[in-house]
Amino acid sequence: MDFTLDDTQTEIIALTAKVLGKDGDPGSVWHALAEAGLLALALPSDLDGDALGVAEVAQVLTEVGRAAAPVPALPALALGVLPVEALGSPGQRAALLPPVATGEALLTAALHEPSAPLAVRPATTATANGGWRLDGVKTAVPYAAESARILTPVSMPGGTGVFLVDPRADGVTLTASRNSSETPEYTVKLDAVVVSEADLLTESGGGQAVAVLHRFALAGAAALGDGLLAGALALTSRHVGERTQFGRPLATFQAVAQQIADVYIASRTVHLAATSAVWRLARGLDADADLDVAAYWLAEEVPAALAICHHLHGGVGVDETYPLHRYSSAVKDLARAVGGAAHRLGRLGERVAG
Repeated sequence: MDFTLDDTQTEIIALTAKVLGKDGDPGSVWHALAEAGLLALALPSDLDGDALGVAEVAQVLTEVGRAAAPVPALPALALGVLPVEALGSPGQRAALLPPVATGEALLTAALHEPSAPLAVRPATTATANGGWRLDGVKTAVPYAAESARILTPVSMPGGTGVFLVDPRADGVTLTASRNSSETPEYTVKLDAVVVSEADLLTESGGGQAVAVLHRFALAGAAALGDGLLAGALALTSRHVGERTQFGRPLATFQAVAQQIADVYIASRTVHLAATSAVWRLARGLDADADLDVAAYWLAEEVPAALAICHHLHGGVGVDETYPLHRYSSAVKDLARAVGGAAHRLGRLGERVAG
């Protein structure tokens, strides 16, 4: 496998880092990303996009994580743009993707149900009645109220599918829920929500639309988590190199050096797992095993590594005016977004047993 970055990816990393390095509130940062063309990378050329894919979008997500920027990059890009581009009809792409690229609208996906993270066989149902009637409950849906459409996996006659649900439609109830990073998140109840065949993502899906959506979600989460841990490691390394105790930098103490080394090893492992998964997905190879491994490392190792970073910061690490809390809060939410460590380990166990 050749994981070497090409010139385009290198330019994307540099441009994203430059945009995120400027001060500003989340709204202005998001619009700056749009103005730089970084939200249009995966759009086709006929929609004024760059016709790139998951590998390039992953570079943007990694840099967003490295800066712990509180912007809706994961739902908009990995849960929205990538699956709509892969599964949507020309009309669906034309209606939904350009407003996201310009920063004027968001997309998101409802991946989870009560006690069922990333449900493969959703309890939410689609019943044919002239059009389609949707019923069910989705949990932990990011930016649901703020999005133009929610990509919603359902069980339907003959299998599963993904519908584009308007969060303002009759029968949709949004209940705000809390998370660690205090970003918008909702429980979404669907009660006899009427949608049409035009709202179903079917193009090139081959009956695997839910699986395609899950793959992009896991790849995006792995890329974002890679950046979050790398950013926290850089912040902590700088702190222990500059902070002195007994007249010496903290980094010169053996116990501190060993702990920061543990964080470095975790960061490099997460980076390799994320890169491998994204690389295989971008090249149309079977990426499911790599995605499961990357998601497990994300859920199991990254929160533990952030705990070490907090420990090495001492009291500074819990100061809300210091940026480390943004990393650890985002990591907690991200680990939950992939189902948690126990769920991810169970999926790996099923793969081995199978």
